[in-house]
Amino acid sequence: MELFLIGVGGHSSVIVEMVRLLGYKLQGLYDDNPITHNQEFCGLKVLGPIDSFESGSGVIAIGDNRIRKNIDNRLTKVNWETLIHPSAIISTDVEIGEGTVIMAGAIIQPGVKIGKHCIINTGACIDHDCQINDYAHIAPNTSLAGGVNVGEGTFIGIGSSIIPNVKIGQWSKIGAGSVVVHDQPDNCTVIGSPAKPIKFHNE
Repeated sequence: MELFLIGVGGHSSVIVEMVRLLGYKLQGLYDDNPITHNQEFCGLKVLGPIDSFESGSGVIAIGDNRIRKNIDNRLTKVNWETLIHPSAIISTDVEIGEGTVIMAGAIIQPGVKIGKHCIINTGACIDHDCQINDYAHIAPNTSLAGGVNVGEGTFIGIGSSIIPNVKIGQWSKIGAGSVVVHDQPDNCTVIGSPAKPIKFHNE
């Protein structure tokens, strides 16, 4: 299958390698930075700005959650592919939305539901019956115990741990290495052990 990627950067370089492992035929990339246009990235040509990608199959290879949502809303005729690294371990009854990418070494247990355009990053462990909503990013080596609910657009920082049945609001950020033992609200930055909100931000 032919595939295009959106975004030029560190995250997209990881996805390029994964796509090649999966046997897709990469046709090129799109990016809004004019400096990249007609240049090569990971051996692929950058074809032009994102909005010039009008149809076909693609993946948004950008780590920023809000940018992924914005691009998803802009490109209504694109067929978004879901990518799963060959080394990921995923239960047979997991639900995964379109455009989501699951990186090397991730473990996803039974009953998990993952929305669209999420990132489940390297070595993340998501236990049974978790709900990961659209545009969320679960960073490397993060551990979610059973029944955790992660709100839309929320970022769970590298090495964080979340105990069972905790609910984390929309568009929040959990700092690296945090231990989350209580529910957390929308639109906040949370750090520490136990993790607590340190600031709130606009939607």
